[in-house]
Amino acid sequence: MKYRKLGNTDLNLSAVTFGSFAIGGWFWGGTEQKSAVEAIKAAYNLGVTSIDTAPVYGQGLSEEIVGEAIKDIPRDKIQILNKFGMRWDLTKGTHVFKSQDNNGKAIDIYKYAGRESIIHECELSLKRLGTDYIDLYQLHWPDVTTPIEETMDAVNQLIKEGKVRYAGVCNFNEEQFAEAEKYINLASNQVSYSMASRGIEEKVVPYCLENGKGILAYSPLEKGLLTGKMKPGHKFAEGDQRAVRPFFTDENLRRTSAFMEKIKPIADAKGLSLAQLVILWTIEQPAITIALVGARNAEQAIQNAKAMETSLTAEEIELINSHLNQLVLVP
Repeated sequence: MKYRKLGNTDLNLSAVTFGSFAIGGWFWGGTEQKSAVEAIKAAYNLGVTSIDTAPVYGQGLSEEIVGEAIKDIPRDKIQILNKFGMRWDLTKGTHVFKSQDNNGKAIDIYKYAGRESIIHECELSLKRLGTDYIDLYQLHWPDVTTPIEETMDAVNQLIKEGKVRYAGVCNFNEEQFAEAEKYINLASNQVSYSMASRGIEEKVVPYCLENGKGILAYSPLEKGLLTGKMKPGHKFAEGDQRAVRPFFTDENLRRTSAFMEKIKPIADAKGLSLAQLVILWTIEQPAITIALVGARNAEQAIQNAKAMETSLTAEEIELINSHLNQLVLVP
């Protein structure tokens, strides 16, 4: 496993970090908790020491599964990256969308990061995770209804109390990041980044490079699109939200498959799967500290971790990019 120092912190994160969105079940057609626990343990055994989660992933279920999986691991051997600011149990802030929990009950998701809400969320997260501190606490999405000073002051309070070590944000543009930094020292920005979604390269990446901030890239496999396994006509399980997302139309699956075939010789030459090659490419892009990769069972977790057993040359990256620059997906 490769390890990366996060921004200006003393956190050394595993380049492949376990992303636990999928194991919460929500949006992914349910979850098998025993398999999810085994996945985290298998990843840890191969050096994946960093785990990213959030309360909203399964409305607490993802955190509980993470807590179960790490209970026998010395706390200083792992890094818990958690989030706050998305509520399903109150009606404050900005309404984002209607959804259903894992039991089919209707819920409404809000972006809200008021002071008391953050303190409350942190206490619940610590309890579910079975720990007394969080290594990196990240605002999940910008909250336009709460002054950023109030939000960051609350995180500063948690840091002073020893419940949080470092602060981060997610899904911020460079202007929002700079505004938040007036009130707190931020370690990182967690943003969506993949071969199919490269928007951050224009402004966010240069900003983070210039200011010494880490980027935590989520969805590097674009929710399975870039595994090489999805073909036109793919059928999703009931409740799997990918079925209605533009990236997963038959036309985009066709275009993506054609691109994956072009880079397959590089993967084959290194003994990698296409998914492993994509993960490796992601962490070798400018400013990317780590890639958050999900796994729903031990085999997937093992394959993700093993992507770090080799490296790409500058020439290989250039060749991949030459093919990638010709990939155009339909919005």
